[in-house]
Amino acid sequence: LPVAMWEDPFGTGKEDEEKFEEENPSHRSSAASLRSLQNTKGVDRTMAIRDLANLPYRTLDIDASSGSNLSSRGGGSDDGDDSMDEGLRGGHREYTEDGIRIDSWQNSEDDVFHQYCVREAINEQNRASRKRQSEVTDISESESCPNSGTSSPNVQYYGNSASGGDASGESAGSRSSPASSRPKQRIFFVCFHLPVIVRKDDSSGQWIATWNESLMAKTERSDVVRRNEAHWIGTVTAQPPITNARDREAVRSVLGSMNCTPIFLEEDVKNAHYLGMCKQILWPAFHNIDLMDICAGGLSPVEGTRDVNAGSAIAKSEVSWDQGRLGGWWAAYQTVNRAFADLVSTMLRPGDIMWIHDYHLGLLPQLTHDAEVAQYGLPVTKKVFFLHIPFCSSVMFKELEAGDLILRGMLHADVVGFHTFDYARHFLSAAKRLVGVNYESLVGGLIGLKFRGRTVLVTMHNVSVEPSKVDAALTLSTVSSGTAALHSKHRNRRILAGVDIAQGLSGLTYKLLAYEKFLQDYPVWKTKVVLVQKVLVPRSRPHDEAHTLRELRLLVHRIQKENGPEVIDYEEIAGSALPIDRRLALWSSAEILVITAVREGLNMLPLEYIYARKPPLSPGVVVASEFCAVCSILNGAVRINPFDLQRTASAMDKALTMDANEREGRRHRDAEFVSTSPSAQWAANVLRDMNEVALVDVESDGGDGDQSEDAAPGVWDAKVLACLSGENKKPIDSTAAFLAKENETSFTHLSTDAVVRAYRSTTRRVIICDFNGTIVVKEPAGKYLKRDILGSSGNKPPAAVIKALADLCADPSNTVFVVSGDAQENVESALGTVPGLGLAASNGACFAPPLKEGETRRTWQSFDLGVDWEAVKRAALPIMSKFTARTNGSFVKLTHSSLGWSYYSCDPEWGLLQASHLVLELEDALRAFDVRFVTLKGVIEVVPRMLNKGLIVKKALREVAAKHGGDGVDFVLVMGDDISDEKMFTAAFSFASETEEDVTDVIPSADVISDSNNTILATGSEDEDVPMVDEDPLKRRAGAENPLYMFTAAVGKKPTHASNYVNDAWDVGSLLLELSGGDRAALQRPSLEGEETEDFFA
Repeated sequence: LPVAMWEDPFGTGKEDEEKFEEENPSHRSSAASLRSLQNTKGVDRTMAIRDLANLPYRTLDIDASSGSNLSSRGGGSDDGDDSMDEGLRGGHREYTEDGIRIDSWQNSEDDVFHQYCVREAINEQNRASRKRQSEVTDISESESCPNSGTSSPNVQYYGNSASGGDASGESAGSRSSPASSRPKQRIFFVCFHLPVIVRKDDSSGQWIATWNESLMAKTERSDVVRRNEAHWIGTVTAQPPITNARDREAVRSVLGSMNCTPIFLEEDVKNAHYLGMCKQILWPAFHNIDLMDICAGGLSPVEGTRDVNAGSAIAKSEVSWDQGRLGGWWAAYQTVNRAFADLVSTMLRPGDIMWIHDYHLGLLPQLTHDAEVAQYGLPVTKKVFFLHIPFCSSVMFKELEAGDLILRGMLHADVVGFHTFDYARHFLSAAKRLVGVNYESLVGGLIGLKFRGRTVLVTMHNVSVEPSKVDAALTLSTVSSGTAALHSKHRNRRILAGVDIAQGLSGLTYKLLAYEKFLQDYPVWKTKVVLVQKVLVPRSRPHDEAHTLRELRLLVHRIQKENGPEVIDYEEIAGSALPIDRRLALWSSAEILVITAVREGLNMLPLEYIYARKPPLSPGVVVASEFCAVCSILNGAVRINPFDLQRTASAMDKALTMDANEREGRRHRDAEFVSTSPSAQWAANVLRDMNEVALVDVESDGGDGDQSEDAAPGVWDAKVLACLSGENKKPIDSTAAFLAKENETSFTHLSTDAVVRAYRSTTRRVIICDFNGTIVVKEPAGKYLKRDILGSSGNKPPAAVIKALADLCADPSNTVFVVSGDAQENVESALGTVPGLGLAASNGACFAPPLKEGETRRTWQSFDLGVDWEAVKRAALPIMSKFTARTNGSFVKLTHSSLGWSYYSCDPEWGLLQASHLVLELEDALRAFDVRFVTLKGVIEVVPRMLNKGLIVKKALREVAAKHGGDGVDFVLVMGDDISDEKMFTAAFSFASETEEDVTDVIPSADVISDSNNTILATGSEDEDVPMVDEDPLKRRAGAENPLYMFTAAVGKKPTHASNYVNDAWDVGSLLLELSGGDRAALQRPSLEGEETEDFFA
């Protein structure tokens, strides 16, 4: 088997290389080896090196069955059989002075060069195809990630092994099709309320549907809708109400022609979901109102009113809030989300995009994810979740009994979007404190969260009005007549306008109080201004609305009584929106728009007001609360704090006295955004970000080791499927792409059958497993709570796994070790009673050989790592103690050869800040010691520089091999889950390579110190009480007659040195049971939700 490697796998200087080849088509490197480049200078040398970047460079020929080297200087093999070498190699061979085979590039007899020619032909075709594709402008490619049907048949993509093409990547008889013939990307817009108006014509009795003014409604000029296959799903509120099956079918038919699919829910479930859970619980919570404020502020049902869930009168009491109603509301919320998920799952196909709007459907991303995993084994669609209201602080979100479930539901989307960064910042904080997920900066300024092995993009995009709709509406006769009527009604008074919903968070009370203050402080305006206030009453929060209206009526009466009836024009309007012609008439008349919301998501009215006041009208001025989203969008607005009545009154006076130049300047700041950012552009921007983060996911090396414990099975395979379906169409046009594809293809799930067959055919076996996260279920980073047990659930393996370990240890052919990063006391407490099991603690710093028959107490030994650990502690502990005193929840963790400072239970931001400063001080204090710092999730550790888990693995393998009379080890199984276990994998590979190395080249293991008497046990000791003593490599020679079966497996699919992966700790336990002859049915796989530890294993 020829072994090849490629230089410059990431394509350094690729552009210069291509340019040079175009200008010099005859140029080609034909050097015999890289050594010949020493005599090449200048441009020729540079280009020669770049040409060699994609050439194969052979180093060794090995026997695949035994791993032995078949080639040596002079062409001979290790056993002197030249005929075998000739048969495998063919052709003339030359060797360097140190015995390395010289490649003969462009030699037809060189078999590896043939592989290069095939790969280069594929690369050339893909480069040409990519160049053709770049000339095609199709928004469905650049913004909405098309599916497999859109891919060019001439391009081979990552993971596209099922394309059916030949070796060159070209399908027989097929060529690239024009963009016009490509299937459109399917996008499903899912919202609780369909953006339509449905009514029944009184005369004909026919149902009629039209699009409303919603942000989610279809717009004819939308490129996203026009160039993709868009579909809308949601509930319908019709007039009159839909009461029978015949009307439902009629409405389905009407909406079907508009690419809309309605969902009809039971009335009581719909009310409990929308009027109960959404409007009484989630809506206040997302707006940063806690339950106590709901009760005390009149936002909950008052005495004698009827409950929207049960329909019964609420018992009279001084406290109107009843926590008992939450159970029914939450059940309805789950029911509605499942109903949406059931319907959506029947419509989605692999490669589709689902865009979920707003908090009503917070569980839908996870429900559809679970449905896809159940059907396909992995998620197959892209999901966007966009929140159109504020996101509350993490403190408020904790008050919700189901807050973490909703948050996890949102995190199953690929993109979570907000209108402002303030709301995104609260979301990131809640994800960190409730779920334990940290965010990271991505390429291009994006923000990502690593959740369950996926990158969840958090994005912020602003949207404005539809200019075409507003322009069309401005031409209506009702707008001009309405404007004239307002001017006539209020004669020469200057108009301040407001259109708000009758709810406490709209800040209407503060607006009227500030207006009253304005008239008192600036009495000159009493005869010159009028506040035209339209109050909308949508009936979605009737108790809050009733409470607000009572306050408003009292204030209006008081203002009119003190200043005259002409100073305020107050009107209450049933419904959630003022008709557009009436709004535009008001905007055309009003010089100032006043918004005093104390909590508010995106309000489109100020944007519409600015656009409507375009020339020839004079610029209008927006006085906006700093607590509303639009305040961060509009740069020309006059910002106010509605709670500060004095400054709000002053802002009104400032707006009225503002000169024309300042008004024009403020309008100019916002005019471009307001007129060029319709919903189509907003949607395209979000989809573009989604595609960028999908590309990052495919191209990146993956997440951190400390994030992998929560990775769901199959999520990494989803990236391969995404490439197969064309969602990320990265052609294989370079060695980097080739290697990435091969790595993804070869890194497969560990085959239980293969391990069992190898196990049963061998007699000298070594099994080494990590502890936390491998045989013990690692505790997911959950809520921000202080705990007694950190890092693992229960701190012990399940009983079934302990029995499997005991059975494996009972076999004299097996040597079983468990290697942990925990303290030796904890490891011995969990597994110390298992006879025959070797233990290693503190990342291998100390270890206890297996208990012999009759022994009850383990003898712990340690490695001599060349560090005076007592001196290290004397220097480090005072510094750690200082930081512990100032950081509540932190503590110092002492193990055999490590000092840890844990801030896992601290406030996340404060703990991270203190940890960064602690490292700086420790680095300075420990400069004289040979130590290093390890940063894990919530822990800073100081360890000897030489310390890693590979020490104990290599020592165990060497000594077990030496104890078998020179026959060596014939079976090795190593499993681990995090970054510290990578050294175990590399140590196992290093051990395998030593079988062919010269004895003098083998680096011996570190000396061992007995903890009992602190004496060094010399290598080669005959002491029967110390089983690990003999490391003579000569006794471990292996050949074809003694094959070595080695299996290394990482827990979770991620970048690793391991050859294979298993999904989770369940797979590890199942494999151990299979090897021990136990019953695999004793284990119960957990759900994606993650049950309590006691339920994880039966």
